[in-house]
Amino acid sequence: MTTLDSLRAEPNALAPHYSRFGVAGRLLLSAHSHQAWPDVAEEGLLEAFADAARDVDDKWERAFAKAGELRAGFRDLLSDADGEYALGANTHELVLRFLSAIELPKRPRLVTTDGEFHTLRRQLARLAEEGIEVVRVPAEPVATLAGRLAEQIDGRTAAVLVSAVLFETARIVPGLVHLAGACRGRSVELLVDAYHALGVVPFPVHDGGFTNTWILGGGYKYLQLGEGNCFLRLPAHAQELRPVITGWYAEFGALAGEPRPGEVVYATGGDRFAGATYDPSSHYRGVRVQRFFAEHGLTPEFLREVSQHQVGLLARCFDELRLPQDVITRDRESPLEGIGGFLSLRSARAAQLCGALAERGVRTDSRGHHLRFGPAPYLSDAQLEAAMSTLRDVLRE
Repeated sequence: MTTLDSLRAEPNALAPHYSRFGVAGRLLLSAHSHQAWPDVAEEGLLEAFADAARDVDDKWERAFAKAGELRAGFRDLLSDADGEYALGANTHELVLRFLSAIELPKRPRLVTTDGEFHTLRRQLARLAEEGIEVVRVPAEPVATLAGRLAEQIDGRTAAVLVSAVLFETARIVPGLVHLAGACRGRSVELLVDAYHALGVVPFPVHDGGFTNTWILGGGYKYLQLGEGNCFLRLPAHAQELRPVITGWYAEFGALAGEPRPGEVVYATGGDRFAGATYDPSSHYRGVRVQRFFAEHGLTPEFLREVSQHQVGLLARCFDELRLPQDVITRDRESPLEGIGGFLSLRSARAAQLCGALAERGVRTDSRGHHLRFGPAPYLSDAQLEAAMSTLRDVLRE
């Protein structure tokens, strides 16, 4: 069983399991964008190839079983034993199915924030060009964000769309359970993008008060599942909805029934929001990584403990550099427990610094004026300290 002390050690206790990504010899702090995969991920890909080579078109029975395992892993992650989950290659296709199922024609108003990830930012902006009213509430101050979103709900509002953790600043959005209650009271859909929380901030559905909430997420980042492993958790009333954007996989569960001329039928459960033919190899890889996490005790609670230690260490190391605040700074007002899985540094030169760090072997990422240091449980404290020291060297130049 992996412990925090073992992860602090040099070398890191988990690092040998990531030999193909060479994490022990690289300063990979791009975890908020792309974490390394454990070596066992390759086993999943090889299994997918073997099943296809052996069974050809009959591989789909095994592939669907993998999809079921992946859903079960997401249920465990969200402490949501009975939840229904639609799967997708990316969150965008799932958002499209969601938007096509709700009452936008009758209630053409969406409420969101100006701090959302590109999937929501771009798609909602394009809908606004077509006449949908999109209200963007300022993400800051985050302490009052949920309340300010609730205040924007009116009789024309079809849905509220908000992140659990803001992707630029790492701020955890408080008060979402109260927002969920406000939406429920006005029959407004609430979609929470939990992508940037999963794997670093526990997000229990029932204990968190999100039973009637749509939850969007995926495994590309902190869960280490790689591309193609996204989900949309459906509230119970989703079984009454009929997505306009729908693929033929959404009728598999209904094919055995009596055909009804002129009516598009839907399966029940998560398949109601299914798409069409997909690459199943991502699910094989994802399931094998989920098993790896279980084998090593990488639970949401433990990963939160690791993340808080690592982000806290990076923050202390940054403060010790005593860099000019007009060049680069960080949010020092937010408590550590209000931060997600990365340290966000603000600088007008964020992209330039990101490139200079990469030239020196430190992988980070940047968005706008935010330079993001994303640690991961396979990195040691010494590696985090070395990465921050490199930032000092870059700025001296």
